[in-house]
Order: sequence, then C-alpha cells, then structure tokens
Amino acid sequence: MKTNYLKWIAASAALMPLALAGCGGESESGNATNGTTNGAMSNAATGETTGAKLTGAIAGDGSSTVFPITEAVAEEFGKMHPAVKVTVGISGTGGGFKKFASGDTVLQDASRPIKAKEDAAMKAKKIQYIELPVAYDGLAVVVNPKNTWAKSLTVAELKKIWAPGSKVKNWSQVRAGFPNAPLKLYGAGTDSGTFDYFTEAINGKEGASRSDYTASEDDNTLVQGISRDVNALGYFGLAYYEENMGKLKLVAIDGGKGPIEPTQETVSNSTYAPLSRPLFVYIERKAADRPEIQEFMKFYLTTGKSLVKGVGYVPMPDEMYDASLKRFEARTVGTVYNAATKGKPLSELYKS
Repeated sequence: MKTNYLKWIAASAALMPLALAGCGGESESGNATNGTTNGAMSNAATGETTGAKLTGAIAGDGSSTVFPITEAVAEEFGKMHPAVKVTVGISGTGGGFKKFASGDTVLQDASRPIKAKEDAAMKAKKIQYIELPVAYDGLAVVVNPKNTWAKSLTVAELKKIWAPGSKVKNWSQVRAGFPNAPLKLYGAGTDSGTFDYFTEAINGKEGASRSDYTASEDDNTLVQGISRDVNALGYFGLAYYEENMGKLKLVAIDGGKGPIEPTQETVSNSTYAPLSRPLFVYIERKAADRPEIQEFMKFYLTTGKSLVKGVGYVPMPDEMYDASLKRFEARTVGTVYNAATKGKPLSELYKS
C-alpha cells in the first residue's frame, strides 16, 4: 500500500534536519566485524541482532530525492533497534556533501555520483567514503492538470526552454500550436543533485541552466507552485509526482524513440531516456566500523530494498544490492565514476 512518507516530509520540512528518533575504486578491509555488533551475532539477511542491545546515533544529510528511502529504512530499523537514533537533513546533494566533508555527518544521501571537486574536498580533509547505489529514479517533467497542450516534449524542446540564456518565456515559443500564454518554470535548486543530473542530461553540461525560474531544493515547494499555476512547467524526482499525481500532469519525453513516460518499468529498463538515474548513499569510512552503522547499512541493503518501491522509487536487481553489500563489507572506498566510466551501467561499474 502506498505510504505517506512524502506528505509527512512536507509537514515536517520546517523542522529539518529531521530527527528520526528511535530509528535507527580502492579496497580497504579495515576492522570490519562481518556481522558482529558489540559482541552480538547479526543476521545479515534481516539486520536482526541477538545478544547485546544496539545503541548509538547516525547523522545524515543530503538529497531530498533519496531522503524518503532512507527515512523508510530508518523507521523499520528503529522497530528492531529503538536505542539507535538516525537524524537526516535535506540540504540537497551538494549541500550534504559540504557537511559530509566537514565531518558534521557520516551518511550522505545523493541523487548523483560525487563530483571531482567534492572528492578533492574529502581528500583535503583526509575523509574516505564508501559509495553505495541503493535505487533507481526517473526525473518527472510535469505541468498543471489544466494544461491541455503539453502532452509530450522532445529533449530538444526541453533544451530550448532550459538552456543558459534561453529567451523562451511563452508556450508559443516552444512549439507551433502551443497557446500564447506565459511559461512559468519551476525546478531544482543549484545545491540539488536533481539540478546537476537534469542540466547535464538536457543541456549537455552539468550546472548549465537558465536562472530565471523558481528554484528550490525542497521538491514539495515545486509541487505546490506547479499545482497552482496553469502555465507552469517543472521537473523533480518521479516519487514526488507519484505522491502528488492528483495535483500534477505528467509530460512524456521523446529522447529520439517517441514519447515515453517515466514508470517503474521504463526507468528500470532505461527506455525512459535520458532522465533515468541511479541513487546513492555514501558512508564515511571510519564510521562504517561502528556497530550501529554496520547493522543499519546491512539492513538498508537487504531488508531495506523491499521498501524502495513503496516510497515511489525503482528497486535495483538483487545482484546489485548484493554488490553494494559486498562493497560495504569490504570497506571499498572511493568512487567508480570518472570520464572513462561515464554512461556505463551500474552492473558493470560495481562488479563484485
């Protein structure tokens, strides 16, 4: 049954960072306990722990897109380990990485891979991290329900609208036959991984975008704006559309093979192109040896995968969750993303 996690976020946004009280390329073996928590044996398939009571705190921040997954996992984990406290903020992927590099957090939600400059900031602070894919997502392009004309858009039309310096201010400038009506734009803020991914996919360069639009790292703000403006067009993660589909209308995107809408199926098989993407959690390397983080991440990558679809995202294949878990248990640090790996599938990048 569909959960109400995203609606809960909207009501709680003013309280961020949110306290979920009672919730719980280079290989480095470190001091991994391989399932042992404070002398207690752990069941890797369920995250259950017998013996000593698990305690501790996990501080996280980052992407509002990934937040619903982490929040759902933390809620379920907290039922088993009520003495573990997980706090998660939504500063956006970029904002979260700044906190991660400063040592303020040990868990980072990210809707894109870490950037080279962010990786350099980590190295400057001697911070190592473990990069873990956790789900797939599609970016939804949406309009107001009263919009009767924009049933689909091509990638070229999206670029025409969103390119840096774009002078498109009227729907009639987008396509012949569209009405003479002002075009009001809503999109992700510059600290958001959604902004980075959308701009690269549509405009060909990360961060390349016109600036005269309503921007926010909080997707709920964008939902509210578009739902109240008949001439609005915006973009954000598919989960936020699915949670608010009564207030919005989806626009099919033509990437060269005809108009395709983002769905669980089209995102997982990559036919919804170019706006499908993987989602990540990053864990600080030294913190990964803490018992509460070991159990939380094992739970996230095993039992937690069953929660992904419930909050509107697309689960990865089981073998990818297995690969992520092996990467965590081996304490494999660093990112697999660089110029040479761009465009390669997760299954190839994260071979076990």
